[in-house]
Amino acid sequence: MARGGSRPHGSRHRKRSSGTRKAPNLLTGVLRVSGSGRAEVETAEGSFPVARGGFNGAMSGDTVQVTLSHPHGGHRRGNPDAPHVIARVRHVLVRSVESFVGTYGVADPLGVVAPLDQRITHDFFVLEGDGSAERLGVHEGDLVQARILEYPSRGTAGIATIQRRIGDSVDLDLAMEEVIASYDLRTEFPEPALEEARAIRNDAASVLAAQKNRLDLRDHCTFTVDPADARDFDDAVGARRTEAGFEVEVHIADVSHYVHWDSSIDNEAKLRTCSAYLADRVIPMLPESLCNDVCSLRPDEDRLTMSVLISLDRAGQVHGVKATRSAIRSKARLSYDQVDAYLQGRLPLGYLPCAEGYVEEVGEAIHVLDEVAQLRLRRRHERGAIDFATKESKVQLDEDGHPTGVTVRERTHATSLIEEAMLMANEGVARMLSDAGLQSTYRVHEQPSPDDLKATLPILRELGLAGGDLGARLALGDPHAIQQVLADAEGTTGEFLANSVLLRAQRRAIYLPDNEGHYALGARAYCHFTSPIRRYPDVLVHRTLKAYLDGTVDSKEQHDICRRLSQLCRTCSERERAADGAARDSQKIKMAELYADRLGELAQGTVVGVERFGVFVMLDDTCAEGLIPVRSLGEEWFSYDEARMTLTGDESGTVWRAGRRVKVVVTKAKPERGQIDFVPAETRC
Repeated sequence: MARGGSRPHGSRHRKRSSGTRKAPNLLTGVLRVSGSGRAEVETAEGSFPVARGGFNGAMSGDTVQVTLSHPHGGHRRGNPDAPHVIARVRHVLVRSVESFVGTYGVADPLGVVAPLDQRITHDFFVLEGDGSAERLGVHEGDLVQARILEYPSRGTAGIATIQRRIGDSVDLDLAMEEVIASYDLRTEFPEPALEEARAIRNDAASVLAAQKNRLDLRDHCTFTVDPADARDFDDAVGARRTEAGFEVEVHIADVSHYVHWDSSIDNEAKLRTCSAYLADRVIPMLPESLCNDVCSLRPDEDRLTMSVLISLDRAGQVHGVKATRSAIRSKARLSYDQVDAYLQGRLPLGYLPCAEGYVEEVGEAIHVLDEVAQLRLRRRHERGAIDFATKESKVQLDEDGHPTGVTVRERTHATSLIEEAMLMANEGVARMLSDAGLQSTYRVHEQPSPDDLKATLPILRELGLAGGDLGARLALGDPHAIQQVLADAEGTTGEFLANSVLLRAQRRAIYLPDNEGHYALGARAYCHFTSPIRRYPDVLVHRTLKAYLDGTVDSKEQHDICRRLSQLCRTCSERERAADGAARDSQKIKMAELYADRLGELAQGTVVGVERFGVFVMLDDTCAEGLIPVRSLGEEWFSYDEARMTLTGDESGTVWRAGRRVKVVVTKAKPERGQIDFVPAETRC
């Protein structure tokens, strides 16, 4: 039966309300609903939480008008968590959601579609006589895409019609489908985009002949280094020693040669803005024939590229950056594991899978890139770049999508040599465009607010860190002070907590049309240029760079791009957050599925978060995160200190804080919610 609303009646509601008079106390903003049902409205005056029951039929993403009021009780009742002001939706101005994915059921004589997206809190009826279920062969329990005909409101149910049958819910991973739906990930390419993609061919030889300003670098020793399971290769590198120091080559797939501004493929990429890498699939930004073939820098195949040639002195200081159209022929497809094994002497040079005659040259280039990377790490540290200690876990799946184990990726020499090469290319292109006064999609990271940094000091000082003048400098945002605190914490029991609180104090990097620098990298200018197969901002940077190189920055196309840059930057920032959230949640689902078969297992871990309701623990071996509910901490009352992020037992004085080492037993796993529960090993009965 329906989760919300009432039985439908015959009235119809337009997707846009009209004739609404804006009263003085009304604010206009965008409603954002989380998977837990909590919501806030983002307005020009700030963001405000929405009262429960105050949605008035609005859905996540809708442009709404709200009124603000003080909550009843709240602080007067001594509730420290009560908001100062809450919002209530009065009018929906523009609807964002027009269709959704859900499971089909029957409430005779009506059909019912229950949305997988947890942010949509109402089911939708399919009216008797609609005929869409019969026409599409939909049966009870099937997964379908439905189009909204009427939106729910007080006393009126939502009404929908079925657009397509996705499949039998028995054969689909509903938890993963729910993630896709909840983050609005687009899984189907429109036919015009697919038709354009089918017509595109790799034409490197003819383009080289026609474009006299494109360098033929096919005889250069270039190669790709990626994860072993990668399928799209959008960057290749090369390096050599020179009399002055080093030269590093970074070659990036020339996606914008094939994807033209405002083409069908381009317009779909504008909506997706990036590829989403879920635990069991990749949802690409571009059609597969481009991602994995025409634009992918596969070994022993000619490919069109945009190249950045970087000159460095022996100390690793960059002295020259040149950007150009080019064509390359990759001499090897290497994995990070292979490169690390080679650098450590575990893989002999002759075992590197290279084109004939290039093994020695590839091996030397790897050593040069490694040397440059270590020099660049020191140079960036000197200028204030901040590197946080992080780990990335990935659940390994079998052919049927079932988890078989976990790999934990940490920074190695192989990952660093590629990362530093990409950072140099991104920074070099950004400075080139910024110095020319050009707008593009710059990657901007602002300095943390003084208030957020000051809030870290009580916790850091409990750990014996950030004392005296160092703490004062940290509170002012001195990146060298943050570096020093992280260095002082390294190898101590407080290392994880110090990294955690300082990372949480950072602002999120976003895309902006104008260069405002990158605080965490210590870079005067920065952009994303090196992954145009999977990020739309990189495609826009390529177009701006080409216009700069060609002297066509005043072209009609560039003016049109600049006119739309602000909105494109906002969309790219928002969709990046969505793709990151979907990837994170999908890993949690598969991790919980893995641990559903490990109930009762004993494991060692570290407390990584403390909330009023319990303690979050990350396991050492897999980086799986789970919750110890507060009721499992002991038979006493635990007081929560938000400022210190601690739970303290009132009788025992036992303190739970991030960084504490603990042995736990796995007690529960809910794959459909991506949740794992633990209890401390010493409390197990």
